[in-house]
Parts: sequence; C-alpha cells; structure tokens
Amino acid sequence: MNDLLFGVDPEEVSVPALVWAADEAARRRLRLRLVVAVPPVHDRLGYDALGHRTALRIRAESALADVEELVRRLRGPLPATSELVDGAPATVLLARAAGADLVVVGSRRLGRAAELLGENSVVVPLTARAPCPVVVVRAPEHTEVHPPTLVVRAPEHTEVHPPTLVVGVDGSEQSQEAVAFAVHEASLREARLRAVWVWPRPLLAHEDTGAGLAERRRLLAESVAGWAERYPDTDIDQDVVRGHPVAELALAARESLALVVGRTGRGGYSGMRLGSTVHGLLHHADCPVITVPSGAPVLGGDRPRGRAERPPRLGPDRPPPG
Repeated sequence: MNDLLFGVDPEEVSVPALVWAADEAARRRLRLRLVVAVPPVHDRLGYDALGHRTALRIRAESALADVEELVRRLRGPLPATSELVDGAPATVLLARAAGADLVVVGSRRLGRAAELLGENSVVVPLTARAPCPVVVVRAPEHTEVHPPTLVVRAPEHTEVHPPTLVVGVDGSEQSQEAVAFAVHEASLREARLRAVWVWPRPLLAHEDTGAGLAERRRLLAESVAGWAERYPDTDIDQDVVRGHPVAELALAARESLALVVGRTGRGGYSGMRLGSTVHGLLHHADCPVITVPSGAPVLGGDRPRGRAERPPRLGPDRPPPG
C-alpha cells in the first residue's frame, strides 16, 4: 500500500489539513503516514540546550498523539502509521516524500521572508523540491466532514451547486502535469473541473485582443483535449481571463475544493525553484493549493493519446514561469 504523507506541526496542528489528508487517503486507498520532526537546538547563547530539546520532544509527542486520536475519530479503521524523527522539518519530510504518492501540510500563513529564510520553514522548501504533488491547506475545505456540495438557500428555493476543482493552465509541459492530476482528482471527488488560462494584460496598448483571445481559447482546448473522453463523468469547463496570474487564479478558486498548478521554477533557492505564480498562490489563495512537479506519476493512469509532446509557444505576453 502506498503512502500519503502528512507533516504534523507540533507548534500548531492544522486540523483542516489533517481532515484533508485523512479524507484523501481514504479516497485514494492510501496509508496515512503521520510524521513529526523535532528540530535541532543551537545553544549559541548558553541556554539549556538539553532542556529545550526535551521540551520540543515532549511537545512533538503530544501533538502526534493528538493527531492519532483525531484520525481515529475521523476515519476509524484507516490504515495509518506515525513517526517522530529528529531533524529539520523540511529535510525530514523531503526524505520521506520520495516514497509517497502525495504530501499534505498545513500553513501558518508565515510571511515571505519567514517562509524562505526561516530555519524551520516547511511549505516553500517542501513544495519547491518534493518529487510528488504537495497539498498546502490554509483554510477549511469542503470535504466529507463538511458537506461535499455548496448549498445556497433562498426564501423560495434551494439551489445545490456541485463542488468545483480549479486547475491553472498556460500551455507548458508543467501545466499538462497539473491537468492530468486535476482531472483524476475531480473524478475521485465527483466534482466539476474548471481549467483557467490567465492572459496577462499587455504592456503596450496596441494589440489584437480578438485574435489573441481566440488563440488562447484554442491552446486551452488543446491542453485539456482527450481528458473528457477518458473521464466522461467529469465536466470540464474552460475559461480564459485577463489579469495577473496570482490574483486571477486565487479569485477563480476562492470557493473551490482546491487549486492545482504545475511547478515550473528552475534551479536556485527554493523560491526560484517554486516559480513566482505558485509562490504567490501559497500566500494568497484561500483554498488548498496542490503543486504538481514535472515527472510526477499520473495517479489516475496514462495520459490521453494524442497529447502534444511539446508545449505550444506563446507571444511576449506569456506570464512568467510558475
């Protein structure tokens, strides 16, 4: 049985993230692997390093016990294992992500500097380097613990909206990986999939907007081509919107089950490897953000036949990677 890895934060256990992880493990028939890390203590100022480390370990053991109990209450017989490990949290989780299908962590909404430079930061380095998809949960998600559909009640009628999953598409190979993951995830959740292409506004006022819109609609259609036939029960909507990728994708996914994006950064430190758009979404999206790295296995099986091997080329208005 494959694993879904959940990173336990001993400082502040994220219940929404744990609910997401347990629900997803049950849905995908994965073993839930609970991991908490006890970071190293640096006694630079002459403090009691042993006492500090003991306190950290006690806190980690308590958090892990609380999480184990909550999993039992939520999911009963769900296969699960737990592990307390010495080491920096991001390093510990990255080492175990190599054997996982999916990693789920919560976010404490740290600032950009704290996420990039903090000794025990997890979200950015893990999302930037993990070999499998990473889910970052910042806000409560509509899972089986909550109603799986959004119900809008009015005085004279009740309207039920099916849940929606959003995937960001830009025609790149990395966004194709995201589409592959998103279609399968939407099928598992019996949700609609909304594929969104964000077209940045031009630096110059002179452009043929009609032709540009038609071209992007064509490229978006190519990006999702074949998946409707493979998943006939999953409705796939396609939208081209204008604006900044972070702002528009966050808005499009505001009330969705999750937002799926490809990881397109290159080299350098974690923030550069992550890509500017993904990095921005981790701080601004209200829903869970799922980042899919290049080469991640398609958990739902093979890609549809006939997909282009190379991403289509765009003009100079293409947004920056990530």
